[in-house]
Amino acid sequence: MSEIYRLATIDDAEEQYKVIDGAYESIRELGITFRAANADIDLIRENLLENTSYVLEIDGSIAATISLKNLPELTDLPFLYWFAVLPEFKNQGVGNRLLTYVEEVIVRDTLLASGVVLATSKNHPWLLPMYERKGYQAFHERPLDETDTLVFLKKTLFDQVQLAQ
Repeated sequence: MSEIYRLATIDDAEEQYKVIDGAYESIRELGITFRAANADIDLIRENLLENTSYVLEIDGSIAATISLKNLPELTDLPFLYWFAVLPEFKNQGVGNRLLTYVEEVIVRDTLLASGVVLATSKNHPWLLPMYERKGYQAFHERPLDETDTLVFLKKTLFDQVQLAQ
């Protein structure tokens, strides 16, 4: 089994759409109104052109994806979103490996950011506790829709003292 972590390109739009659509099926079933849950191919292409997206390829096919952008109105740290794992790769550590790669290699070591931010639904039955187990801590909330709240979480990747050394 070969694994490749790489920056996604516009040529990945169709395959990335398949991953996001499949991964967010359970989100749609829960009635959570994440933008990615109802993304079409045009929105996927727009995201690839305007932001940064990374993929984990397994044996030549995209198994997981995550995007990265800035949210200057909320934080100066990079913001991770549209995190998705193809359903056939769930519970195999694929998502963990991609998340760790982006946190450590991209955000910490390349961008030299001291931390990273992501958000999830307060109503989701397991995402919030999962991110907390991975070291993320809630720091901000805002309404997602009339029945749900978006919880923003931050993870410190290194402190400023380490950066100065």
